[in-house]
Amino acid sequence: MSAALRVLMLRSVSARLWSSALHTLKKGRLSSAMRSLSASADGGPGGALCDAETIFALSSGHGRCGVAVVRVSGPASSAALRNMAGVTHGGLPPPRTALLRSITDPRSREVLDRGLVLWFPGPHSFTGEDCAEFHIHGGLAVITAVLQALGSLPSMRPAEAGEFTRRAFSAGKLGLTEVEGLGDLIHAETEAQRRQALRQMSGELGRLYQDWSHRLKRCLAHVEAFIDFSEDELIEDGVLDQVDGSVCVLQAEVERHLKDERRGERLRSGVQVVIAGATNAGKSSLLNMLCQRPAAIVSPIAGTTRDVVETSLDIGGFPVLLSDTAGLRESPDLVEREGVRRARERVEQADLALVVVDSVELPLDVQQAPAFLLSYLRGVLPPREDAHAEFPPERCLLVLNKSDLIPEECRRRLEVELSRCSALPPWCLISCQTNAGVHHFLTALHGNVKTLCGDPLSGGPSLTQARHRAHLQQCCAALAQYQRFRDGDLALAAEGVRLALTSLGRITGHVGAEEILDIIFKDFCIGK
Repeated sequence: MSAALRVLMLRSVSARLWSSALHTLKKGRLSSAMRSLSASADGGPGGALCDAETIFALSSGHGRCGVAVVRVSGPASSAALRNMAGVTHGGLPPPRTALLRSITDPRSREVLDRGLVLWFPGPHSFTGEDCAEFHIHGGLAVITAVLQALGSLPSMRPAEAGEFTRRAFSAGKLGLTEVEGLGDLIHAETEAQRRQALRQMSGELGRLYQDWSHRLKRCLAHVEAFIDFSEDELIEDGVLDQVDGSVCVLQAEVERHLKDERRGERLRSGVQVVIAGATNAGKSSLLNMLCQRPAAIVSPIAGTTRDVVETSLDIGGFPVLLSDTAGLRESPDLVEREGVRRARERVEQADLALVVVDSVELPLDVQQAPAFLLSYLRGVLPPREDAHAEFPPERCLLVLNKSDLIPEECRRRLEVELSRCSALPPWCLISCQTNAGVHHFLTALHGNVKTLCGDPLSGGPSLTQARHRAHLQQCCAALAQYQRFRDGDLALAAEGVRLALTSLGRITGHVGAEEILDIIFKDFCIGK
């Protein structure tokens, strides 16, 4: 049996066991003997169990592993330890200390496993509630048995996705931006993503927004005080002037924060890199070389690639979503024309375009090569009206492929001629067949990607979420409303400050956050 087939069978079995466990728990097949057992362990009916729900889940991920961690949070956590880990009443383990115990089924007293148990009394826990952890062996049967045993206890239920973190947020353990940073850290696949997520999780971004909120609260208080008490001459002169200055400074800070060219969002979701060019230029060969696997079909027949072929890469610690596209040419074939349309659409949406040229197609007179390449680029790339240069160096990399088919002397003269043309974007001479020039190309590609993402550890905290950007833009518009009505209708001006404060509060979760909580927490895995 192949390794891939064994993995698929293992995942299938894991999914069936977990589904069976959840079905059993949700049906609530609890006997009176179980309830009596739990009650007697707690010293009477109900004992330490409260009406509030206690949740549990596998926190270490599904599949076979050496050690699995099952997390429990809620008022019945202590009862779970007493019933399943042989802990006597009133004799809970020392906080945050691992003890080796036999894990038993509370119904049959059968030993399920032997592992470590930990006790985290609230509020000094991740969720702020009483918490317990069972560190058990990672076999599927062991995990399923322990989960079913937990579900047999009163007031216990399987956790929903992200419910542990949501309880931590509700208890004030984490702010909303920290929660989002934690989610990004869990999903981080590259080193730069990890660094950015860890920085946001540390609370630096939340502290920036909180500082802006505190300053806006002060401005709003001064404006409303002036409206209410200025006629009684109880307000000092110059209060509104101070507010004007604070609003102006704050608006400039928010606008500067927004002018980040979406580096943080790009790092979080991945840089969109598109390979584009004419047919048979070697685009699919370049994709396969970067992937180190045959991701796309390579053929001498022009127009082999009809649709977009995507793959995810880690380029020097930065996430890249690489797309190979159909060769750009006029064709009577309806399918190929659709492929060309999709290719041009991807190029327009791309953060970085790798424009591939067949070096054999260059003019024999190398002095005409720069003009040929400029014309070629204009046929591949859409015009950028907002750009300072026709081909911004951070947005385009010219790849001259099949350099092994050019004579050495001609290649040297070509390099000299191209280096003299300042209108060209950065370029590389490579051969996907012999790997000549590939190291230089990868260095240039990494430099472009790093420029597009920025350094997650330098400067101010990065803007990482589209919803943050939307609320900050609303904040700027509201501050502009204050300035617009400042000298006409002070009540409307104050409303602008209030709206700006509300927009910031929606980012941090301190004002009107309920409608966005489900969107944020649904992306967490179960057990976190």
